[in-house]
Amino acid sequence: MDFITKDLIINFFFILLPLFFLQIFYLIKYTYRSEKLKSWLFGVYPAASILLCMLFPVVVGEGFSWDFRRIPLILGGLYGGYKLGFLLLFLIIVIRYFIGGAGFYLTLISFTLVTALVVFISKYYLKMTIKYKVLVSCSVTLLTLLAALFISEYMLENTLGIRLWMPYIVINVIGMLIATLFWEVIRTNFDVLQQLVKAEKLEVVSHLAASISHEVRNPLTVSRGFIQMLSEEKSEQTRKQYVDIALQELDRATEVINDYLTFAKPLSATNELLRVSEEIQRAVNVIVPLANMNGVQVKTCLLDNEHYFVSGEGKKFQQCLINLFKNGIESMQNSGELHIYQTCRNETIQIDIQDQGIGMTPEQINRLGEPYFTTKDKGTGLGMMVTFSIIKGMGGNISVDSKPGKGTCFSIRLPVHFS
Repeated sequence: MDFITKDLIINFFFILLPLFFLQIFYLIKYTYRSEKLKSWLFGVYPAASILLCMLFPVVVGEGFSWDFRRIPLILGGLYGGYKLGFLLLFLIIVIRYFIGGAGFYLTLISFTLVTALVVFISKYYLKMTIKYKVLVSCSVTLLTLLAALFISEYMLENTLGIRLWMPYIVINVIGMLIATLFWEVIRTNFDVLQQLVKAEKLEVVSHLAASISHEVRNPLTVSRGFIQMLSEEKSEQTRKQYVDIALQELDRATEVINDYLTFAKPLSATNELLRVSEEIQRAVNVIVPLANMNGVQVKTCLLDNEHYFVSGEGKKFQQCLINLFKNGIESMQNSGELHIYQTCRNETIQIDIQDQGIGMTPEQINRLGEPYFTTKDKGTGLGMMVTFSIIKGMGGNISVDSKPGKGTCFSIRLPVHFS
């Protein structure tokens, strides 16, 4: 009996092992902000447990073997409903058929009854508290084991004896208790992770709402004021100035809204292969007039190889580069140099944007990309938020190295695509 009990305990660990892997996989998914865990993966857990338990059973008599397949079957049916319940029943019957032996008929009868009972209870099970879930799952396990004992000893006239059945029944009930509690803890962890992600999104939305309403309201108010003054008797030149100012303020509001929309949907479905050196040069050509006006020299060191590409949308990629170039130029108050380097290493394109500006503190670096945060006197922080969002959507990342008074270096890393 001691040998059988030890083997049963070892077999029980096959119930917990897939649960550990399921939790690790789920945490990895959330670490990388991937989409919600697919529901079919929750069906893999009981199926894997059943397979492991039945491949390494405890042999108790000629043609008879014991294992803990009953636990994942019951949990799968209670949490997954009738589809998963009958699918697991089919898996058990098929495996037991190929194993052979007199115990096949006991499996066929008892596990069919178990599945029918579990499927009926599953309609109400998920609405129960944890206390009642544990009570129900353990009660179902005990009742089905007593039914299996009755069928085996009195209907099929097997002679295993109560002495062998008792440790099997006790370990099954205790195992169901542990497995149910463990499963509920994991489900609670999953729910907490989902709530954290939702809370993070709501926080971003609240920041955006404050930023957008403030930045759009001001130009609209100014435009309204100048349009009202058009009704007064003014010279043609003055009226034209009013119209120009109103249009400029409306353009400013449009720019803020476009930044918000770009953040909300950073990449379109029309991605293409972009030659990195050409995209950088186009962005440099756009920013050179601003650099000249601020007394800043723009120096580039780009790769001559024409076979380095990245996947994305050209206009939005240039928008990222222009935002970073513009920030670097504006950080140099008197004059200076803006250096732009392009390198390729380990199938990764890296673009370094180095300025000689005022630099940033570690606290400021950590807040980069947050809405409503900016190191400039005027701005919403949406530009950097858009930049981080687009680069992330292209499968890349941005790192920042900066010290106050010594300038800042933004490093963009993107997966390279060879033509």
